[in-house]
Amino acid sequence: MSAAAPRTVACPTCQRPVEFSAANRHRPFCSQRCREIDLGAWASERYVIAATPSREDDLDDGPGSLATPASPR
Repeated sequence: MSAAAPRTVACPTCQRPVEFSAANRHRPFCSQRCREIDLGAWASERYVIAATPSREDDLDDGPGSLATPASPR
């Protein structure tokens, strides 16, 4: 029996084909550079995950609001 061919995916940053295996320490990226470019995009908020605001996010923290600071223990 022969070993299965390694799975190949496109690098999320540069789209180059890259082997998706334990041997590739940067997977799913092709290199450390592409990993850092992607991390920088998250850090600069170019990527966002859509979400519905929770009730706590809707509260105003201004004067007269219902939001109260946590009390010290």
